[in-house]
Amino acid sequence: MEMFNLAGNVAIVAGAASGIGQAMAIGLAEAGADVACFDLAGAPDMGTTVKGVEKFGRRALVVDGDVTNEKDLARLVQVTEKDLGALTLAVNCAGIANAEAAEKMPREQWQKMIDVDLTGIFLTCQAEARVMLPRGAGSIVNIASMSGVIVNRGLLQCHYNCAKAGVIHLTKSMAMEWASRGIRVNSISPGYTWSPMNKRPEVAEQVEQFARETPMGRLAEPEEMVGPAVFLLSKAASFCTGHDLVVDGGFVCW
Repeated sequence: MEMFNLAGNVAIVAGAASGIGQAMAIGLAEAGADVACFDLAGAPDMGTTVKGVEKFGRRALVVDGDVTNEKDLARLVQVTEKDLGALTLAVNCAGIANAEAAEKMPREQWQKMIDVDLTGIFLTCQAEARVMLPRGAGSIVNIASMSGVIVNRGLLQCHYNCAKAGVIHLTKSMAMEWASRGIRVNSISPGYTWSPMNKRPEVAEQVEQFARETPMGRLAEPEEMVGPAVFLLSKAASFCTGHDLVVDGGFVCW
């Protein structure tokens, strides 16, 4: 349907080298957008992302950098607009995950999580909005987590949960600031997904439990987050802003 068509758009995907970010970059290309793929320098799977984007006849631009570095993000936006055209869409996926009991967690571990998973989203949105706002048009999707609305049984990750809860409310706050200025901001909260975060050694023994506790009886594939993102980015969601779309196979219903 034409309302879901992203042809003619230029998108940034932050965290595009693997997992959900990689699926997003390729999925947005399939929907018609040219994609600037942003991730840390030397990310090993970025080549796969680029091939996936180009498979659909779209342009792929690789930009290296860190979401906690404002200069890197300014350069990302500048290079994107120079090489691909005016930025209209963004999906911000970059993040980390790890685990530690709250009473044992070093402050440095807490701070790193907040810096990447929350402040990184803020800084990325800020850089993107600075070029979208003067034109009065744009759509941003931030990747949060169902861990932002529930506490995962058996996972010692208070820092991750807090960061993702922050992403959800950050999204709502920016959406309200920018609603009258032409930019929509929404978030997606994935449930357990076959991404690198759920291939970590500390959760290996719990993956089967994750599947059992999900009403649909399995983990999501990263590609299953693409449809919700395309919807939120597209004209089909033209009256949606400040919304957190939970895509979790029914997990939070129990």
